[in-house]
Amino acid sequence: MEDRLHAALAIVRVVVTINMVGLNAYRRDNFDHPTAGLTIVVALAVWTAAAIWLYRDRARRTPVLLVADLAITLAAIAATPWVKSDHFNATIPGFWVMGALLAWAIHWHWRGGLVAAALIAAFDLLPRTEVDQGNYGNVFLILIGGPVVGFLCESLQRMARERDAAEHAAAAAEERTRLARAVHDGVLQVLAMTQRRGAAEGGVWAELGRLAGEQERSLRSLIRQQDTVPTESGGRVDLAGALEAMATAHPVRVEVATPGAAVLVDAHVATETVAAVRACLDNVLAHVGPDGSAWVLAQAAPDEITVSVRDDGPGIAPGRLQQAEGEGRLGVVSSIRGRVEDLGGTATVESGDWGTEWEIVVPVQRSTDSTDE
Repeated sequence: MEDRLHAALAIVRVVVTINMVGLNAYRRDNFDHPTAGLTIVVALAVWTAAAIWLYRDRARRTPVLLVADLAITLAAIAATPWVKSDHFNATIPGFWVMGALLAWAIHWHWRGGLVAAALIAAFDLLPRTEVDQGNYGNVFLILIGGPVVGFLCESLQRMARERDAAEHAAAAAEERTRLARAVHDGVLQVLAMTQRRGAAEGGVWAELGRLAGEQERSLRSLIRQQDTVPTESGGRVDLAGALEAMATAHPVRVEVATPGAAVLVDAHVATETVAAVRACLDNVLAHVGPDGSAWVLAQAAPDEITVSVRDDGPGIAPGRLQQAEGEGRLGVVSSIRGRVEDLGGTATVESGDWGTEWEIVVPVQRSTDSTDE
């Protein structure tokens, strides 16, 4: 963006230089020292060509160049009373001063534009014996225009950086999603098949299947972490990746199925949901044992997330949860239902001789009512 701004400034420099040469040629009778005036005009024209070349390469846009550019501008203004007379009206450079002013605004934004404008205005007004309406208007426009142009340049450069960052993040996310699909369609399916076939064959093949299952879960977790793109607010995390990471570290054998893309939710929602799912798995460990199996299924909708946790245990006896709550043992109520309800969601349980299944439904963002509480 800065390169494009300086390219536009190069056109402005050419236009104001042509204007300066033409006006000084037209007002040549106003010069007390015409030879000196011609020398200054030629020098400014030569500097215009040099400045365009120097500013073209960003490596040469150093503070030294900017200071030299402004110094030449101020020197030309300061020489005007001697070259013309103490009663001069227009300075030799005239609108040519816009070159240095805009260069400072582009490089140092509104602060640079303000400093350059203040110096140019001071050098223009101090030598004058009187200030008329025209001179005042020119100085006023310079003092206003410098900071405003600098602010606009800063805004354009910031928007360009944000656009580049957004395009980079989108391209990276698209590539990660493509790779994730490729891995999911190939490696993950092979690992899942190896796990199932190994468990069915038994013996040493069962151990191979168990190792394949562990690698499948680890690979899913890695893909999920790589697929997560930070958001502007920094307050959203990938719930699917958090569930897979938690399940990988849990003593119970857990199978996790999640959507193909990242499931971005409020950070507090993710923390409490993972804690509720962990509580479900802790119950499996406590009542079924480390040899039990559990399955976690996460499904994403635009406004809510549904997480199902199922095990292959003996199930919960009818009335057992109500009895535990009546006896003051609030483990399930507090660890699972309490967490989910605080988020504005629901947690329901079904049980039978086939095992137990919890269905947890939570909003993508924490509800306003629960936040106020």
